[in-house]
Amino acid sequence: MAVITFYEKPGCKGNLRQKTLLAAAGHTVQAKSLKNEAWTAEYLLKFVGKLPVAEWFNPAAPAIKAGEIVPENLGAEDALHLLLQNPLLIRRPLMEIGDERMVGFDIAAVDAWVGLNNVELPEGNIEACVHGPEGHGSCGSHAHDAAEEESGHGRCGSH
Repeated sequence: MAVITFYEKPGCKGNLRQKTLLAAAGHTVQAKSLKNEAWTAEYLLKFVGKLPVAEWFNPAAPAIKAGEIVPENLGAEDALHLLLQNPLLIRRPLMEIGDERMVGFDIAAVDAWVGLNNVELPEGNIEACVHGPEGHGSCGSHAHDAAEEESGHGRCGSH
């Protein structure tokens, strides 16, 4: 079984479901905070560099959902600058085993990469926000705004 370095947003229920699935498949998951990592352009490009720029971004990030940032309209240099300024814009999780890296949690791709060993898969899109299409504002614990999203939703503990 693999030892996977798993860059996540601490407290994110979606990332928790993904880590749980990997652990159930027999892998060791070493979680690291996406926010606290000392990202460099060179290191981040090792993860995202082969993907289209739009796939570098977390589509559930408030600035993207609000249309303030349109990843499809960005070049690689501008995109990298934004991601390094605000790592919560990075599509997650970022996973690493040795020199192999993956962005996001597509079940078929993860299974082909490390093997999910026929564990029972959760229903729905495991990469989507667990709050559904309504987003974080639907959790009911308080009104979320972009500043709270970027700070990690410290008050509700649901993300």
